[in-house]
Amino acid sequence: MNLRVRLSRLALSVSSILAWIIASVLATVVLAAPMAPAMAPDEQVRKVSSEVTAILKSDPNILGNPSKLRELIESKLLPNFNFARMTQLAMGRNWARATPEQQAALTREFQTLLVRTYSGALANFRNNTIEIRPLRVQPTDTDVTVRTQVMQPNGQGIPIDYAMEKLPDGRWQAYDVSVGGVSLVTNYRDEFNAVVRDQGVDALIRQLQSRNK
Repeated sequence: MNLRVRLSRLALSVSSILAWIIASVLATVVLAAPMAPAMAPDEQVRKVSSEVTAILKSDPNILGNPSKLRELIESKLLPNFNFARMTQLAMGRNWARATPEQQAALTREFQTLLVRTYSGALANFRNNTIEIRPLRVQPTDTDVTVRTQVMQPNGQGIPIDYAMEKLPDGRWQAYDVSVGGVSLVTNYRDEFNAVVRDQGVDALIRQLQSRNK
């Protein structure tokens, strides 16, 4: 299965998993309430996935409105992904070849690309459910993988795993997503490296900008 199909399947499942990775800042971003103590990553999944699914179901118009979809993702998803690290990992050793200005441009365009991927396919929302695999997190752990299974109405499950890191303030951020065992970052790395090798960093930035128009 190619990357485009995997990304589409991932994005179709975002309705039920979109916000669990952002539980640690949900109070301040959405409700402006005092920040609660940080939860374990799997606890965040369990609590917030149901909340965001309820939001999507309560306002069906979101699913047919691209701008509202994008706003939903930008307000709840972006603050909880480490896009700078994702971009660095996707670039691999070529990250060091980029200037600070190029690194900033790459991060910005990569973020935009992922937001468009999610918002474009989220309109195909279906009543999926998420199963969270048991996870034991030690107080000293700073990097974990939360393993989930997204169950579709047809009974088929999609394994979606989230590599997450713990920040100094106790929050968790995702820096990679694997769908069916295939890493999002690794797939983009192959593409990015080919462009940089043949045409240079600026060419990659131009290509991303073109795809984001």
